[in-house]
Amino acid sequence: MDEIIVGTTAGKVRGITERDVLVFKGIPYGAPTSGNRRFLPPVPPEPWTDVRDAIEFGPNCPQGRASAEDPNLGNAPSVPQREDCLVLNIWTRAVGDGAKRPVMVWLHGGGFTSGSGSSAIYNGTGLVKRGDVVVVTINHRLNVFGFLHLADIAGEAFAGSGMAGMLDIVLALKWVRDNIQSFGGDPGNVTIFGESGGGRKVSLLLTMPSAKGLFHKGIIESSPGLRGMESKSATDVAERLLAKLEIKTNEIDKLQNMPVPQLLEAVMTLPPRTPVRPEGRAAGSLMGFMPVMDGSYLPSHPFLPSASPALNDVPIMIGTNRDEIALFIAGDPRRRRLTEPELIERLTPRLGDKRDSIIATYRKTRPNATPWDLLIGITSEDRRLGCIKLAESKLAAGKAPIFMYLFTWESDYKGYLFKSCHALEIPFVFDTTEDMPITGSRPDKPHLVDSVSGAWIAFAHTGNPSHPGIPKWEPYTLNKRATMILDVPCRLEIDPAREELDAWKGMDVIP
Repeated sequence: MDEIIVGTTAGKVRGITERDVLVFKGIPYGAPTSGNRRFLPPVPPEPWTDVRDAIEFGPNCPQGRASAEDPNLGNAPSVPQREDCLVLNIWTRAVGDGAKRPVMVWLHGGGFTSGSGSSAIYNGTGLVKRGDVVVVTINHRLNVFGFLHLADIAGEAFAGSGMAGMLDIVLALKWVRDNIQSFGGDPGNVTIFGESGGGRKVSLLLTMPSAKGLFHKGIIESSPGLRGMESKSATDVAERLLAKLEIKTNEIDKLQNMPVPQLLEAVMTLPPRTPVRPEGRAAGSLMGFMPVMDGSYLPSHPFLPSASPALNDVPIMIGTNRDEIALFIAGDPRRRRLTEPELIERLTPRLGDKRDSIIATYRKTRPNATPWDLLIGITSEDRRLGCIKLAESKLAAGKAPIFMYLFTWESDYKGYLFKSCHALEIPFVFDTTEDMPITGSRPDKPHLVDSVSGAWIAFAHTGNPSHPGIPKWEPYTLNKRATMILDVPCRLEIDPAREELDAWKGMDVIP
């Protein structure tokens, strides 16, 4: 592995060559966020004089027992959890060659609670080799460290505390703007993309004034971010945490200097803010933290009831996987053996008096579906409905094109248990399918990698995901609702599954 040295605004970094790609890991884009900087907006790193090694991934934000890692999605590097976690990683073909390659900045999943930019599933090597792009992944503050709203309790000194994790991402994008040319990238052609929580982060950045101009395209995979957390609700969480720790509102410095394990333990033992979800996923205490609509850094809800006036109208790709929820309920003891009465029992809390009509619609459109299949199909639909809501809100407010997709390819892993589940598209985007057990062993995998990764790369280059390996991808409009079905083969459909979508009319199922 050869080393290579590149200068940044804070100092020189030493990277390495891996599989013919230059890799720089753990580069600081922000200063430490512990102690008296805890909960505050980030600031740039202090410059260094020596050459800094960038050959190992930097720390993840503390997240306790919570983790976005799943053994079905491959092994994660062993990385410590530390509060000072503002680091990024870069994959590029070359430096110093004068090239201006499209830049793709990945925002990891795990909600706003957990996860890491160094997960194996996000390795940028495949994308770089395929598309001559520069890939950047980042770590930022999460859960209580990134989204504890203290402004209404402790005053102006803590303005932005409920958005600190998102402000970290903005600072990382500023770092990209100021430094990425030295790594072979074009600061004038930056695409932000992310899945699940990462998709929500992309959604919010579209409506954050401080992020405007720092990116030029966005890709939202599987989880649209339509609204922030109301400041009143966020303040309630903060007040309950302070009460549990017996800290007064004028003693926030005690909270800032509290050891990480003690703070996490206090958060984890707070009662959940939201109830257990119908599909069985508990919304635990760490899940009670998310970006706060503070009227400043996040001026309004991003896309509800309509697009924010602060909308950054750039081209976007957006879509979901057909069987999103299959990932989360694969361990259900009743999997594949669910009976009709059990299906009805599980769906009643979610569907109410629309239950029978929705089930009847899905039985009609999916005549071979078992009760287990119907449970997955129906409980997966909120994400797709949310993506459509975001797309149509953005269409009403802007002119930049939107490209919609629906990923329907099913993995044969563990006998098709995971179907076309949440996160399944990621290894096809990054060309990491051979390292991800969940993608199974179907012989058409390489063909789908060509189609999907090719589309993401084309979009990063031109703002249009069409490429020779797939049909022409028409923009999504209210008249046609063109949607690319990502499968083998890919196909463009006009307003797919309209009968199923119409069955939800009148229901508030937006995630």
